[in-house]
Amino acid sequence: MFDNFYGFSGRPFQLTPDPAFYFESLAHRKALSYLGYGLAQGEGFIVITGEVGAGKSTLVAHLMATIDRLRLTAAQIVTSKLDGEELVQLVAQAFGVQSHGTEKASTLGAIEAFLHDEARAGRRCLLVVDESQNLEISALEELRMLSNFQLGSHPLLQILLLGQPEFRDSLQGHPQLEQLRQRVIAAHHLDAMEPGELEPYISHRLAVVGWNGNPVFDQRVFAELYTATHGVPRRINQIVNRLLILGAVEQRRRIDGVMLAQVLAELTADGGLQLAPPPVEARVEPVAAAPQSYKPQAAMPSDAMVSLAQMEAALVHRDAQIAELQQAVIELANQGDLAATPSGEAAVPDGALAALQLRLDTIETKMVEQDRTIRHTLTMLIEWIEREEANRGSR
Repeated sequence: MFDNFYGFSGRPFQLTPDPAFYFESLAHRKALSYLGYGLAQGEGFIVITGEVGAGKSTLVAHLMATIDRLRLTAAQIVTSKLDGEELVQLVAQAFGVQSHGTEKASTLGAIEAFLHDEARAGRRCLLVVDESQNLEISALEELRMLSNFQLGSHPLLQILLLGQPEFRDSLQGHPQLEQLRQRVIAAHHLDAMEPGELEPYISHRLAVVGWNGNPVFDQRVFAELYTATHGVPRRINQIVNRLLILGAVEQRRRIDGVMLAQVLAELTADGGLQLAPPPVEARVEPVAAAPQSYKPQAAMPSDAMVSLAQMEAALVHRDAQIAELQQAVIELANQGDLAATPSGEAAVPDGALAALQLRLDTIETKMVEQDRTIRHTLTMLIEWIEREEANRGSR
């Protein structure tokens, strides 16, 4: 729809990973450095973690599109709650290995034979495992066993594990994963984009589909969009996609803050947008080093986050209405001056003044309602903060 209105050759903010839209942010550049180092070792495990929507799958799509297929055979699997035997079958399917039986031993033998053939042909093998946080411990152990396959002293399989932050925590702390931890040769947590990267990111994706400056984005949109998304690419894509749809529906050539506030309010109301506080790098600290008085701070509940989003949207709306009110006051003053002139020809009809006064009254009413909403939201947040302080004091 909007691609036709704006003359795009495609949809620039689709949610499915597409290497054609790859944007090398500082975070992705760092991740690629770790990937490059790990792949150069030719063995063991590489671990990349990141928040939902941080761009892990896009990073891998870019990797898969740029590898030399004559030197590296790569397969990718997306996991669910799999046990060890199910995972082995999935790995065989990903590499196109035909097993002569359904038992795990037969499948493992077929995978090993395939890896040997690839090594003799001068090709290394890489297995990419997405959504690794879903794997059971037994499945992770099977992956470790697969990494043991060798031809002489030459490792036959390298494994890249992608997962959400909880996978990193599990990998670091689970007692049954010690042997796998020792095989990890490179690990990196993919952070969100920096504030200054958001505008180049949007411009890059638009340029891929032939953007020629239509629509224009107000500068304040980028700052407010970063506040709403904290630089997470999938959230940015989700919101900008809706902005473009709204722009096409309303025949708009400029995307402004009022439109963004409307989209944020709609997405928040229908549950299509989960706003979150800025991601904080997790650290594992020794238990003995923690002060005895330390109490973990409770995470802000989802209803409080929704309230924050609504308040941000209300503030943007109020700013727009204040500007509109100021303009209406100027127009009313000018029209009043004309109406008061002695010349009847220059006088403004009473109907025009009445319509302008009605416009003023309507804007003022909306502002009163918005102020009431903001005060209500602030009250909810203050109550939540006071409740959390009281809870910590009683512990």
